[in-house]
Amino acid sequence: MAKYECTAEVTSFLTELPKCEHHLHLEGTLEPELLFPLAKRNGIVLPDNFPKDAEELQKIYSNFADLQDFLNYYYIGCNVLISEDDFFELAWSYFKRVSSQGLKHAEVFYDPQSHTSRGISLETVTRGFQRACERAQKEFNISSKLIMCMLRHCPVEECLDLVKSAKTLIENNVISGLGLDSAEKPFPPELFVECYQLAKSYNSNLQLTAHAGEEGGPDYVKNSLDLLETTRIDHGVRSIEDKELIRRLADQKTMLTVCPLSNVKLQVVKDVSELPLQELLDNNVPFSINSDDPAYFGGYILQNYLEVYTRFGWTKAVWAKIAKQSIEGSWCDAKRKAELLAEVEAVVNKYPNLS
Repeated sequence: MAKYECTAEVTSFLTELPKCEHHLHLEGTLEPELLFPLAKRNGIVLPDNFPKDAEELQKIYSNFADLQDFLNYYYIGCNVLISEDDFFELAWSYFKRVSSQGLKHAEVFYDPQSHTSRGISLETVTRGFQRACERAQKEFNISSKLIMCMLRHCPVEECLDLVKSAKTLIENNVISGLGLDSAEKPFPPELFVECYQLAKSYNSNLQLTAHAGEEGGPDYVKNSLDLLETTRIDHGVRSIEDKELIRRLADQKTMLTVCPLSNVKLQVVKDVSELPLQELLDNNVPFSINSDDPAYFGGYILQNYLEVYTRFGWTKAVWAKIAKQSIEGSWCDAKRKAELLAEVEAVVNKYPNLS
């Protein structure tokens, strides 16, 4: 259903355009080509009905029935991650891949409960991911933040225990943000108020976000803002159904972290063109473009940018606006934001003939 052609010049421009990714699950970057070797290395026996090789598994990834179908495979995949080196290798593979796609800053999610439930310590998981973030900064100049997510389908008491176990990591700014993911229904944001309040009590600088407005309606978004006191919303595309909410998001400059290819794969929409991106722009609601779980959804951040272009055909000025608002909505410091904003201007000026 593409309407606009990604010419060589457009592709080059969108590749070079500085990008910030705010909605990326590190466990969701587990490519089949890495999953099977890790399973073998760690002696993990996959379920009998699980695909037997990477090619067969990739076909499954192309045809998820819904969010829960995806999550079933997602959590099976998590089982192959055991050691600190496994978690490092997973995240480092992601950073290597996106280093050539214009990614400059990443605020990445991870799901400790997928691992602590298997007897793996929070410190093992976090340190592996932290090492990859540190190496990405050193080798690619990609700055990053770690966002610990709670799995909302788990008992609230377990989520609260996770927050308690992360106290030192939050206090020391190793964990920069707290998030809430997994299936939205029937697990509304109000269930997790105590978790958010406790985490914030450990470090007043802790950033708060939550998945809302993908499965759940606008009320999930409003309750995340009001009850959890989040300053960002992950997904949030159903916010468009509530005009008052849209005005609020615009007035407060609350960024939505939109995931186009994910929304199609999980049948939130049938095509990228159905996403309310133009409406968000028209109403001055800031959003960023992200890849969510790219190993499962068929595209990392650049592919999401290109797919959006083929549907909306925005001008260079619009893309510059999207890049700038994603920088402004990031949790990096003012100095880093200024560097990235200058890089956007440099790339825009490099393409004078592009409309």
